[in-house]
Amino acid sequence: MTLDYPWLHETVRKRFESDAAMEAFLPQPLSAAELEAQGDDRYLSAMTQRVFQAGMQHSMVDAKWPAFEEAFAGFQPKAMAALTPHDIERFMQDARLIRHRAKLETIPKNAAFVLDVAREHGSFARFIAQRGARLGGRSAAGFLRLVGKDTFLLTSHVVERLQLAGVIEGTPSSRRNLQAVQDAFNALQQASGRPLSQLSAMLALSIHPMF
Repeated sequence: MTLDYPWLHETVRKRFESDAAMEAFLPQPLSAAELEAQGDDRYLSAMTQRVFQAGMQHSMVDAKWPAFEEAFAGFQPKAMAALTPHDIERFMQDARLIRHRAKLETIPKNAAFVLDVAREHGSFARFIAQRGARLGGRSAAGFLRLVGKDTFLLTSHVVERLQLAGVIEGTPSSRRNLQAVQDAFNALQQASGRPLSQLSAMLALSIHPMF
């Protein structure tokens, strides 16, 4: 079964005062060229921000992020990959930061990952621009959305709409359900011409207005 895009558009449109207000609210993904133009430090920063957001209030993490940018000198991958346990201990004493040791310890590991990918593809930004959608998992999807890559998020409201539409039964964890989700998004995109991120937001808004 596929979702009906005209119904989805009309349902979401009613949440807003005008077409322009709806369009302004929906996410605007970056183009491949714009994604590739970003420095790899921006991807490492976003990756780290997403790690800290997991299980925490996003607004609290976002409010502290300028301090993270300052403390970690802009998240240059080579410098971050060289962080030592002594450095991590030093950051654990910095009251400006969220002092979560396990999350801080992901920074040099993820920096090494960024560098490995950059060596293979020319830059991590190029990998994201050309192939990033292949990254799996909800956290990865959240990271991709954070950096502007067009992707959908399987939030609780999106999943609820897919369930109500008969696209899936239960959670989208099995290969069959994941394929059904992908097919539904492909059909919506073909019918609307909209980015996946906007369709994802519209599905969520059809359940919960967020206002």
